[in-house]
Amino acid sequence: MVTELFAPALYESLFPVGISRYVVGGLLVGLGAVVIYLGTGIAAGASTFLESTLSYVSDQSWFQRYRSSRDWRVVFTLGIIAGAFAYALTFQSGLVSSGLYEAGATGELYDVGGVTLWLTDVQPWRLFLGGILVGIGTRIGKGCTSGHGVCGVGSASKTSIVGVMTFLAVAIGTAQVVMALGVSP
Repeated sequence: MVTELFAPALYESLFPVGISRYVVGGLLVGLGAVVIYLGTGIAAGASTFLESTLSYVSDQSWFQRYRSSRDWRVVFTLGIIAGAFAYALTFQSGLVSSGLYEAGATGELYDVGGVTLWLTDVQPWRLFLGGILVGIGTRIGKGCTSGHGVCGVGSASKTSIVGVMTFLAVAIGTAQVVMALGVSP
């Protein structure tokens, strides 16, 4: 049974295009978490971004809790957005090629100002509803996948381990229900 877990056929069926893109992505996320922790002494997490950002415009005590760390959180979030934009402009547009990139299956390529970009076919209301549900979940779970999944599990936090197991169980269950119902973007 243990030898079956290390069988190449298992990995080929789970990751038909290989695992290198996941390894590279994981290393970059981990490096980012280390840099943030060494620079601030605070575990990286994106779910407190909205609260800390609202501390710029609101005097309510709820939004002031993260006032001392709001500046780096804004930079962190802008870095996420800038990274996605840079990826879209380089790899998705075809400007740079790599074996790590494969075009999305639920979208279209569009030429925008001489740059080819991939845009999703997922309906905007689904993206909006998904964002709302993720936001509610991160508040109930007191953190997100970057905070719990990367930093919390990495520091062996029991709360984070339970949180990540819950994230995964709900995500897998939701994916199975959606697939069984035949829902498409």
